[in-house]
Amino acid sequence: MVLLCLAAGAVVAAADEGHWPRWRGPFDNGMARGDAPTEWSDTKHIAWKAAVPGRGHSTPVIWGDRIFLTTAIPTGKGDAPAASEPPGGGGKTAGPGGGAGGGAAAGQEHRFVVLCLDRKTGKTLWERTAKVATPHEGYHRRYGSFASGSPVTDGQRVYAFFGSRGVYCYDLDGRLLWQKDYGPQRMKLQFGEGAAPALEADRLILHFDQEGDSFVVALDKRDGRELWRTARAETTSWSTPLVVAHQGRKQVVISASTKVRSYDFETGQLVWDCAGLGGNVIPAPVAHNGLVYLMSGFRDPNLLAIRLGRQGDLTGTDAIAWTNQRGNSYSASPVLHDGKLYFVTDNGTLSCLNAATGEAYYRQQRLPKAYSFKASPVGAGGKLYLATENGDVAVVKMGDQYEVLAVNTLTDQVFIASPVVAEGNLYLRSQEAVFAIRQ
Repeated sequence: MVLLCLAAGAVVAAADEGHWPRWRGPFDNGMARGDAPTEWSDTKHIAWKAAVPGRGHSTPVIWGDRIFLTTAIPTGKGDAPAASEPPGGGGKTAGPGGGAGGGAAAGQEHRFVVLCLDRKTGKTLWERTAKVATPHEGYHRRYGSFASGSPVTDGQRVYAFFGSRGVYCYDLDGRLLWQKDYGPQRMKLQFGEGAAPALEADRLILHFDQEGDSFVVALDKRDGRELWRTARAETTSWSTPLVVAHQGRKQVVISASTKVRSYDFETGQLVWDCAGLGGNVIPAPVAHNGLVYLMSGFRDPNLLAIRLGRQGDLTGTDAIAWTNQRGNSYSASPVLHDGKLYFVTDNGTLSCLNAATGEAYYRQQRLPKAYSFKASPVGAGGKLYLATENGDVAVVKMGDQYEVLAVNTLTDQVFIASPVVAEGNLYLRSQEAVFAIRQ
């Protein structure tokens, strides 16, 4: 009987390695189950390459043999693209320092599309147009898209969140089960939308931090019925919510510029809040051993390690275990593993801190080249994968010593979406295609 149980456990573990159900992976901390390849190139270990139409920066999610991702495809109707807009809405971004600013593609009609690919071959299994619409405002010309928020799946349904264009629930065969529309958002400087939803138990969590009336909402994942809604005193931010359990109570933690706030998962009531982050908050929270880590890297950068289990306003209290102001991520979310917190700046310096104390194992180590980052790092098999805008993916050994294991180049590719790992395979979405890398 013991042997049978062990065998059954091994089968379940193997099956679990085939899932990457959320943007930050199965554990919401950027870590994969299992290993992934260390070296590849244009001609080495590429199992397949699948072209993706339109423009979208959403990180794919995986369940079993299916990959789900979103994109937005111009129909050719509406206003002509601005001069700095990538041709056709699907081209490469401008190089470092170029093409900055918001408002790209505003006034152009798009199809908002959900794609399902076969994970083993890259073949398109189905394509669904969730909506055809002309966006009221645009996105960041270099980093933005109308399909930047990653989908999420529970193995029965896949949820695609297009922000101002609504949220859509499909079964895994592409049948639309329900949809909801929350109307247009107003984002800072038309930098675009992109916060991914959180999925936990029976509910889907969406938040709308904008220049208008901000709020967070919980929906019944089965039918889209609204379970609770809570107003938020926030302006634009892009951080994905984190659902964390502590002392038998689930909380929804959302980073933002005015305050980090935690809401009761069941009711939406405020549990605690804490000021201290800077502006333009993007990195997703992570949690470990009773601490939750929140980060900002723009103006007044800060990292807060906050003790869970408290209530009320925690600003300036001993609920803050430690802080950090050096080398914080502006765009990329951190990886948390084995008591170590890894994060990378937009200009390519990597830090590793003790998650319990904030002490640096190493800080702001420069990667082999001058890189630009928007993709978040991912960990697998003791290795950290860092996908750059410059076509390279640096592979760094995880641990308290900085060591670069490999630098892999895919020619003329730009990576804004984050790497994904499933069953020992690495999947990279560039601005043109999805690549499957197998050893």
